[in-house]
Amino acid sequence: MTFKDLGLAEPILKALETEGYTHPTPIQSQAIPILLKGKDLLGVAQTGTGKTAAFGIPILHHLFLAKNQQERRRSIKALVVTPTRELAIQIGESFTAYGRHTGLRNTVIFGGVKQGKQVNTLKNGVDILIATPGRLLDLMNQGFISLQDIEYAVLDEADQMLDMGFIHDIKKIIAKLPPKRQSLFFSATMPKTIVELSRKILGDFEQVTIKPQQATAEKVEQGVYFVSKSDKPKLLVHILQDKTKESVLVFSRTKHGANKIVKKLAQADIESAAIHGNKSQTARQKALGAFKEGQLKVLVATDIAARGIDVEELSLVVNYDLPNVPETYVHRIGRTGRASASGIALSFCEVEERPYLRDIEKLIKQEVPRIAENPYVDDSKEPANPKQVKKSNNSGNRNRNRNKNRNKSGNQNHRGRNSRSKNGQNRRASGE
Repeated sequence: MTFKDLGLAEPILKALETEGYTHPTPIQSQAIPILLKGKDLLGVAQTGTGKTAAFGIPILHHLFLAKNQQERRRSIKALVVTPTRELAIQIGESFTAYGRHTGLRNTVIFGGVKQGKQVNTLKNGVDILIATPGRLLDLMNQGFISLQDIEYAVLDEADQMLDMGFIHDIKKIIAKLPPKRQSLFFSATMPKTIVELSRKILGDFEQVTIKPQQATAEKVEQGVYFVSKSDKPKLLVHILQDKTKESVLVFSRTKHGANKIVKKLAQADIESAAIHGNKSQTARQKALGAFKEGQLKVLVATDIAARGIDVEELSLVVNYDLPNVPETYVHRIGRTGRASASGIALSFCEVEERPYLRDIEKLIKQEVPRIAENPYVDDSKEPANPKQVKKSNNSGNRNRNRNKNRNKSGNQNHRGRNSRSKNGQNRRASGE
C-alpha cells in the first residue's frame, strides 16, 4: 500500500512526497482508512511509528475538502491536546509540513511563555489548534478560545496525560466539546485507566493496536551496565569519549539530576545542555534546536521534557537512571531507531535499580543484554528484600524526628550542635 492508494487529497499527497513519504507505517495504514470514514478511534502503537501522521493526515484531508466545498468563517475545527510543550511544537511542525499546500492554518499554544503572541494568532483565525491542557483551559476561561466549532478532537499521549495528573483538565476540556465530533485517542501504551476513559469519551469507536514481536523498537540495539551510583558519571564520560556519536540523548530521573550530569560532563570538557520543567521555554527551545541541528552533541533530559524530542538519526540513548515505570523505558529508547533508522540504547543499573530492570524485561519480553566490558562494573549483590531497605530508611527518618524533638528541650546552642551532629550521623546511616 502507498499513500496514493488511500485516496487522499492531491495537495496532501504532494506534501507527503516532498517529505519522502511513500508507504504508510502499520499504524498509518490501519488508522487512516478508519478516520477517513469518520469513525472514532483508539490507536495504540510504540513510539516512533508515525502516530502523528496517522491522525494528522486524515484531519487535514477532511478540512481541506470542506474548505474547498464551501468557504466558511475560519474557526477552530480541529483540536489536538498533548501533555508537553515540546511534543505540541513537534505536532505543529508536522501539521505545517503535511498541510503546506492546503491553505489551512494551525497554531500551537502552551504555558511557560507570555500569552500575547498566542492570543494574537488565535484572533487572526486558525483551523487547527495544538495545545497543552493548562494553557488551553486558561485561554478558554479568558474567552480567547471557543471549542463550539470543533469537528475533530485528538488526545495524543493519553497515558502520559493521566500519569502527569491532567485527568481533571481533560474532563473539563471534553465537557466543552460539541457532542457531534470525531474523537481520537492515541498512545504508545494503553493501561486500563485509558481504556476506561476512552469508553466514556469516545463514541462508537474502533481500536487499532500495533503490537511488534517485542515491545521496543526492533532496530534499537540495547545493553545494560551494572554500575554503582558513584561511578555513573565516570562511565558516562567514558562512553561519550570512547564513541564518536552524532547525537546522544541522556535521560535523568530528576531535574536536579539532569543539572548535575551537565556539570559532570563540563568537568570532562564535554559540552551538553539540560532540558526540564524548571528551564524557561526559551532555554529549552534553544537547547533542543541546537541538538536537532547538530550543534550540540549531548542533550540531558527528564522524561516529561523529552516527550517531544524527535531527532532524525539520533544514534544513542543513555538511561543514566533506569525508570521505575517500565513503559517509560519503551518511550525513552523509542527516541532512537525511529522509522527506518537504527540506534543504540544503553542503560546504567545500580544495585537499587535492579528490580526496575526486571520489570522492564518482563514488559518487553526479553532480557536486555549485559555489557561485560565495563571499566566500572559493580558486582554488589542486590538486597534480598528491598522492603527491608525501605524500612531501614523509614527507621532513620524516625530517629531524626526523635532527635529533633529531644533537642527542642535542651539549651539553644547545645541543641544546634547536637542536631548537626546527630543529623549528620543519621544522613550517613540512611545513605544520603
